[in-house]
Amino acid sequence: MKKLIGLLVVATAIVLGGCSPFSLVNSETYNNQDVASYHTFKIVSPADGHLPPGMEMVTYYNITAAIREQLVERGFKEDPNSPLLVNIGLTVHREIATEPALPPGYTPYAGPYYNGYYPYFMYPRDYYWANYYANAKVITGIYKEGVLTMDLVNIQEKLPVYSASVATIMQNGNPQFRNLEGIAQAAETLFSKFPVPLLPQYRK
Repeated sequence: MKKLIGLLVVATAIVLGGCSPFSLVNSETYNNQDVASYHTFKIVSPADGHLPPGMEMVTYYNITAAIREQLVERGFKEDPNSPLLVNIGLTVHREIATEPALPPGYTPYAGPYYNGYYPYFMYPRDYYWANYYANAKVITGIYKEGVLTMDLVNIQEKLPVYSASVATIMQNGNPQFRNLEGIAQAAETLFSKFPVPLLPQYRK
């Protein structure tokens, strides 16, 4: 009987563990960059561009808090003068599909793009994302509504450093964004293959 109960507990843990609402869509380092060589970061703000359609300030703060925590726990320090910009993009089908107007100089093949859908970045991606950075490995899952994409950019050199995407920060079947706890869990998935590991004191 004890063995049966033990097996049921293990099976339940496996099922629950396999039902995570978040999945890593892509994780890639660009230009042979050593991400660990950067020791500081700054996160894009609404003053650098615009919030993605449908995103309110509370969601922006929740996302940036979760990303900030992940970077700090890897030894990075936030600095407004840092050359490493954390840019945030969000795939929102409803708005992007009906909004043909794009930033000046935008090229539709500059990064993940499919059937008119493209992550809406707060700091326009075409300022640093040339055609030859297009990531052919990105699976079509990136075009699901609510996929959060994070770019790390050497803003001084306009040089992409790293990019990752996680699906999805919206509730299943619900246009609402997840709360702070849910977004924090999504950020853990977003950083699950980040090339800089957590500091020892933050490892589980």
